[in-house]
Amino acid sequence: MLIDSASNKKIKLMESLRLRKHRAKEGLFRIEGVRLAEMAAASGWAIRFGLYTAELVEKERGRALVEALQAKCPLYEIGAALAKKVAATDTPQGIFLVAEQQKKSLPQMAEHLQQAAARKPLLVVLDGVQDPGNAGTIIRTADAVGADGVILTKGSVDVFSDKTVRATMGSLFHLPVVTDVSAEEVAVFAQAAGCQLLATALDEQAKPHFAVDFSKGSLIAFGNEGGGASEELLAAAEKVYIPMYGEAESLNVGVSSAVVLYEAVRQRCFA
Repeated sequence: MLIDSASNKKIKLMESLRLRKHRAKEGLFRIEGVRLAEMAAASGWAIRFGLYTAELVEKERGRALVEALQAKCPLYEIGAALAKKVAATDTPQGIFLVAEQQKKSLPQMAEHLQQAAARKPLLVVLDGVQDPGNAGTIIRTADAVGADGVILTKGSVDVFSDKTVRATMGSLFHLPVVTDVSAEEVAVFAQAAGCQLLATALDEQAKPHFAVDFSKGSLIAFGNEGGGASEELLAAAEKVYIPMYGEAESLNVGVSSAVVLYEAVRQRCFA
């Protein structure tokens, strides 16, 4: 079926989901690009509908993607002008999806850990992380190390924004995510799950990250780019820092997450 009008309801909805308030109201988000669409098609996530261009199906990979998506959702062809209108990237690849957000509550996360038989859970907490690129990178890293889930506290970036979704490189579809929780709720959850709560911080009481025992169940929190983890979370957590020996003042939070999480991998998998 062809859509050729910018006033079409599906075009309007696709455009509206660029804004957080509309994503929150509708419980939907956008997926753009061939690789992300392929990963969404292979996931169990519900897709409401998709838009694609004729140019996409001229290529074998594009045709295979459209065939895979046709089994999951309605698809509509659009022209190049409409594709440029709805795109969030400078060079759109001709495929745009509207999918339903999947978020868990903390009790659901606890149930997920039980079902996964995670003897030593490893979860990542984003505490006020606001940059979409950083948030997406941390989620991608959490996926790479085999973490059991990601928790975002209130004030963190919207995990379903276009930039964050792209930065996860599809890892969003692999990990259970909890959003909009308080530091107090994180601390209570860690205790109930039998996990240590750790937070990266430049503090005299902090331990070097390689001196922490990550073989235990762990929630590891990474804080806001400018101010670090919140005082509420730091008060409940054991503080960890990454030693630095050059002139650099700090590390990017995405880099910090990789350093700490791969130390956890080293201890858990290569002890």
